[in-house]
Amino acid sequence: MLTVKNIDVFYDDLQVLWDVSFEVRKKEILVLIGANGAGKSTIIKTVSSLLIPQNGSIEFEGARLDHRPPHEIIQQGIVHVPEGRRLFAEMSVEENLIMGSLYGEAKTKRFDTMEHVFELFPRLKERRKQMAGTLSGGEQQMVAIGRGLMSLPKILMFDEPSLGLAPILVQEIFEMIRRINAEGVTILLVEQNVIQTLAMCNRAYVLENGRIILEGTGTALMENDQIKEAFLGI
Repeated sequence: MLTVKNIDVFYDDLQVLWDVSFEVRKKEILVLIGANGAGKSTIIKTVSSLLIPQNGSIEFEGARLDHRPPHEIIQQGIVHVPEGRRLFAEMSVEENLIMGSLYGEAKTKRFDTMEHVFELFPRLKERRKQMAGTLSGGEQQMVAIGRGLMSLPKILMFDEPSLGLAPILVQEIFEMIRRINAEGVTILLVEQNVIQTLAMCNRAYVLENGRIILEGTGTALMENDQIKEAFLGI
């Protein structure tokens, strides 16, 4: 579905990704894991076209995506739920959701999709007129996910969705990611919670210093000695 081939990515003169290649298959949950600074978020930003690879290519359903503007990436069905939520704090929950549905079919189906979001997150329906900046961290993450769903994604990319949340809310967010995937949306997930993500994913890639060093099923990587030592403390 999504194919990233041999990309090199820089921040100004600083290279942060080296020859990174991976693929995302339709309807799977694919996870990128690695230490802080390994390049996970940079990959998500590059697929979103917030960063442009200096070398390599990105293809989605057979069409080249690299060097296309971010709004066209969204229109193709690749949607980014960013780290830190990035909500419009002084806009209501409903207004934030509407911001996810500005183009094409997403705009046409806006209110039907919003009702589906409220079905997934009943608390947001209760707070639809409340300013997003006054919500709890967990509720803000629900708004961020809901805004992503408003774009009618084929692939929904999550960047650290559990960041800063209490454990009980982390469980709730992961359950919601599973449900969204079960409804047919492909998931690309960047997450520090290695145990949770390897347990729920179909496949995973491991990054170290901007390079992919391992790949495999979640189950296989859970049993990998290198993963156990680096991430699981075993």
